[in-house]
Amino acid sequence: MNIAILGAGPAGLYLSILLKRSGIAGTLTVYEQNAADSTFGFGVVFSDSALEFLRDDDPRTHAAITPDLERWSNIKVTHRGETLTIDGVGFTAVGRLHLLQLLQREARNAGVDIRYNHTVGSLEDLQDADLIVGADGINSLVRRADETAFGTRIDYLRNRFAWFGTTQRFDALTQTFVHSRQGFFNAHHYRYSPTMSTFIVECDEKTFVDGKLGDLSEDDIKRTMEEVFVETLEGHPLVSNRSIWRQFPVIHNARWSRGNTVILGDALHTAHFSIGSGTRLALEDGIALTRALKAEPNDLPSALARYEAERKPVLDILVGAANASANWYETFPDKMHLAPYDFAMSYLMRTGRMTPDKVRRIAPQFMANYDRYQASVRPPSTAGV
Repeated sequence: MNIAILGAGPAGLYLSILLKRSGIAGTLTVYEQNAADSTFGFGVVFSDSALEFLRDDDPRTHAAITPDLERWSNIKVTHRGETLTIDGVGFTAVGRLHLLQLLQREARNAGVDIRYNHTVGSLEDLQDADLIVGADGINSLVRRADETAFGTRIDYLRNRFAWFGTTQRFDALTQTFVHSRQGFFNAHHYRYSPTMSTFIVECDEKTFVDGKLGDLSEDDIKRTMEEVFVETLEGHPLVSNRSIWRQFPVIHNARWSRGNTVILGDALHTAHFSIGSGTRLALEDGIALTRALKAEPNDLPSALARYEAERKPVLDILVGAANASANWYETFPDKMHLAPYDFAMSYLMRTGRMTPDKVRRIAPQFMANYDRYQASVRPPSTAGV
């Protein structure tokens, strides 16, 4: 089979590795419009168990990635200047560019032809391909070629965010919420290497409009956020990489394929950065598509239908959780009046997949502290009076 993949991000590269190793692809070419070392963002975060699927399905790639992961076993929530630790919620992280370089190496070892700085102007340029895969992100050419056929819907969240790095090395993934003179802000920050951390800043729409933050240059955004989060950064600077204000796109497609074209990763769906699952979902999409093609080697329409039918129920659950989390962040200023422990509990409940009993099992120390807090603010019992 002659396969063309658009996009050399994690989704496209990993799929190309799987297809080459499986023998499905006789000829496989990955087209990427940017340079090999061009990437947006800084670190990629995974939940502690998120890479278990990779260990089970692809121990070779798992072994290549895991030595360079930063690890921690807790998360933290900072609100009203108080930092609460939530035990038992582990994460790992790796630099996005480093992850790409690892996948590039594995792809080349597998015999994949990767063409960087190559812009595909039209799908007609790929008419010799038996299968065209859109792993080309939120602005996917493959999807945009016929968004009516894919049943595409794109909505934008109201909050604004900007993605920075910093030399401040945090000991855990932390959510820091601040009410400053400029308005309401939060930061998602975590280390992804021995010397660097990701630092995503976010503000609600009212803060963005009232503070005229849209008028700021990239350098001005950096300086303003260094001022807002001066205590968190402890003197360390923010590092920019196209760190401008953006609105997060919520992408949904009713159908995943059209003819001999199929989409995956951010071209197919987006998962809000607050749950740290976007890259994981893209890699899992590649596994699901490869399995479907192996199961139906001589019937492409059936293979693409199988990919959607088997992958969609799992994806819907995870994307639903991501959307619920995003909705919580959309109104986070409304919750800033809460005491720190109540605020942290609201944060933990935001996806709808957590219950107090589940938190008690996962994070017993946090819940013990929460119970003590509740007892301290609960009115005395009047029983027997």
